[in-house]
Amino acid sequence: MKKKLLVFGFLFSMLLPSLYADEGMWLPLLLKKKEADMQKNGMRITAEDIYSVNRSSLKDAVMLFGGGCTGEFVSREGLVLTNHHCGYSYIVSHSTVERDYLTNGFWAANKSEELPCKGLSVTLLVYMEDVTEKVLEGVNNDMAEKDRAALIEKNIENIKKKATENNHYQAIIKPFYYGNQYFMYVNEVFTDIRLVGAPPSNIGKFGGDTDNWMWPRHTGDFSVFRVYADKDGKPRDYSKDNVPYKPKKYLSINISGAKEGDFTFVFGYPGTTRQFLTSQAVDFVQNVEDPTRIKLRTECLNVYNEAMQKSPAQRLRYASTVASIANGWKKWQGELKGLKRMNAIDRKKAFERDFNKWANLTEENRERYGGLLADFDKYYSQSIEAKKSYIYMNEALLASDAMLYALRLLTLADISTDESVPEENVKENAENTYGYLMEYFSQDYENHKKVDRDIFVRTMTIFYNDFAKDRYVWLKKNIESGKYDNAEAYFADVYNSSLLSNPKKAEKLLKKYKRKKAEELMEDPMVEILGAVLSKFRKVDMVELNGINEKLDSLYRVYVEGIMKMDTVKEFYPDANLTLRVAYGNVKSYKPRDGVEYMPYTTIEGIMEKENPQIYDYVVEKRLKQLYNAKDYGVYANEKGELPVAFIASNHTTGGNSGSPVLDADGNLIGINFDRNWEGTMSDIMYDPDQCRNISLDIRYCLFIIDKFAGAKHLIDEMTIVK
Repeated sequence: MKKKLLVFGFLFSMLLPSLYADEGMWLPLLLKKKEADMQKNGMRITAEDIYSVNRSSLKDAVMLFGGGCTGEFVSREGLVLTNHHCGYSYIVSHSTVERDYLTNGFWAANKSEELPCKGLSVTLLVYMEDVTEKVLEGVNNDMAEKDRAALIEKNIENIKKKATENNHYQAIIKPFYYGNQYFMYVNEVFTDIRLVGAPPSNIGKFGGDTDNWMWPRHTGDFSVFRVYADKDGKPRDYSKDNVPYKPKKYLSINISGAKEGDFTFVFGYPGTTRQFLTSQAVDFVQNVEDPTRIKLRTECLNVYNEAMQKSPAQRLRYASTVASIANGWKKWQGELKGLKRMNAIDRKKAFERDFNKWANLTEENRERYGGLLADFDKYYSQSIEAKKSYIYMNEALLASDAMLYALRLLTLADISTDESVPEENVKENAENTYGYLMEYFSQDYENHKKVDRDIFVRTMTIFYNDFAKDRYVWLKKNIESGKYDNAEAYFADVYNSSLLSNPKKAEKLLKKYKRKKAEELMEDPMVEILGAVLSKFRKVDMVELNGINEKLDSLYRVYVEGIMKMDTVKEFYPDANLTLRVAYGNVKSYKPRDGVEYMPYTTIEGIMEKENPQIYDYVVEKRLKQLYNAKDYGVYANEKGELPVAFIASNHTTGGNSGSPVLDADGNLIGINFDRNWEGTMSDIMYDPDQCRNISLDIRYCLFIIDKFAGAKHLIDEMTIVK
C-alpha cells in the first residue's frame, strides 16, 4: 500500500497546476530559499542585500504608498518615485481650473514650493517575523470556528502590543495560506508627504483609458513626492519645522536599461491574488461577477465621458472618478477573456477530481479532507443570490452621488428614531450631513445633476431588470402600477422627486433639523428605496454571506493544508495581501494572438504615431514634440539612439504593485511598474507564463521628462545615476 501511495503522490504532483518559473510573489524574509534560483536566472546580489534586519538593504528603500500603491526612495533627501495614477488624487486636490496641475503638470523649483498632501502616508517596513506558533498557541482542530477566531485575535493583540511597547512603530499581523501561517510586520508610518513634481496628464496618462492595461504602452506614469520627518528622523504630522527624511537606503538608478532576456525583479506591495479558488468560485467570477460589474460600469463611464467632453471644468471634476471606475472595468474584461481562454473552470475541476482521489486514499486523509469539495459546492451554491446582492449594492445602488447622500440621510433618520442616541449626537450628525450636502450642491450642481441622474436611472434600471424584479415585490408593484411606461421612467421620477435633487427643499428640511423630521426623511423616494433594499441586504444577505464566508474560510484553510501536504516538493507562494513581496523574471516579449508578436519595449516614436489632437488621450505636449524633432534625448537614449518609454517583463504582479521599483541584476532601479498586460489580467486567479507580463515605465523616460522636458535638473542632481 505504501508503494502505491508514493506512486500516486508522484502522479498527483504532475497533475497539480504548475508553478511556472516566473510565477510567484515571495516573502522577503524567506528569500534565501529562492536565492539560488534568482542567481541562476541572472541576479548578481544576495537575498541579504534585498532584505536584512542587521544592515540597510533594499527593503529600506521601498514603501507602501498611501493605502494601495508602492513607492521608492531615490535620494538621501527622502525623494520618492511612484506612479502618476498613485499620486493622481493628490495632484487633483491641488488643482483648480486656473491652476491646473493635472493638465499642465507641476514642478517645485525648491523644497519651499513642495505641496503638503493631506491624508497621504507612506509605510516603511522595519522588520517582519514569522509568528505562526505564537498566534496559534492554544488552537486545535476540535475548536469551533468562533472560539478559534477569538483566541487567535487575542493572541494577535498580545503579540502586537509587545512589539510596539516603548517605540513609535505600528504592527500588523496577517494570515497566509488562509490561516495556516501568520507573519507580523512592524512598520514606521510617515504622514508628512509633499508633492514635488508631476508631468502633464498628456504624458502621465497618455493613452488614457483606451490604452489602460494594454501593450504596447507609451505612458509616462510617474509622479514625485518627498517624505518629511522631525529633526530626529521620526514620523510627525505636517509642520513647517519638519525636514526631509533621510532613508536608511535609497536606490541607485541604472540608465543603461535592460535588454530582452535580462533578469529583473519587482519589489513592492501586491494587493490581492486568489490562486487557490475552487472551480465553483471561478465559475461565479467568470459567469456572474465580472459580467455584471462590467455592464454596470459601462453605463457609468458612458455618462461621465460624455460630460467630460463638454468643458475643462467637467473634465477636471470627473477625471479622478472616471480613472477609478475604468481601471476595474477594463481589468475585468481582460480577466474574463483570459479565464475563458485558459479553460480555467475545467482545469480547476480536473485538479479537484485528482485531489478527491488523494483525499480518499486513507482513512486519515478521508476524515480530514474527504468531504471538502462537496462542502465547497454546497456553500457556494447557497451564497449566489447574496453575492449578487452585494455586487448590485456597490455597483448600482451606490453608483450615483445622490444615493451616497441618501445613505447619509438614512443614517440620520435611523439615529433620530433611536431613543438611546443622545440629542447632541443627533444634532452633530444633522449638522455634518447638512454641511456635506450644501457643499455638494454648491459645486456647479445644475450641470452635475443631469450626469448624476443619468447614472442613477441607468444603473437602477439594470438592477431592477436583471436582479430585483422578482426579489422586491414592492418595487415591482410601484413600477408596474400603470403610472410608468417602464423602469427607466420610474427611476427618473424618483430622482426628480427627491430632496437630493432639490437644494432648496433639502436646506429647508436639514438646516434646523429636529428628530421629528425623521419620518419626512424616510418618505423621500430615494431614501425609501435605499432603506428597503439595504434593510434586506443587512438582515438577510450580509448575515448569510458572513456565515457562509466563515465556513468557506475554514474550508480553504484545510483545503490549502491538504494541497501542500499532497506535494511536499513544490514551493508554494502565499496569495498577495498588501504585504511586501519580491517577484522576479526576465524582460520578455509575448504573442497575444496568432500572427502577432510584441517587442519587449516601446519608444517615443510610438507616442508620435499615436498622436491625435482630436482625442484628449492622444494629445502630445508641444515641448515633447520639440524635443522629439530635435532628437534631444541626452544621456537617456539607448545604444540605437532611441528614447525608450516602457518595457515588459515576466514578473508576477497585481494591484498594489503600481509604483513598485523594477530592479536589475545588481539591485539598481531601471523602471517603475505601473500595469499588467490585458491578456494576463487573469493572473490573480490563474497564471499563464506565455501571456502574463508586467508593464513598466523605463526609468530613462522618467528622467528625460524631469530633466529635458520639465527642466527640473535639481531633482536629477539629488539622485545617484549609474551606467
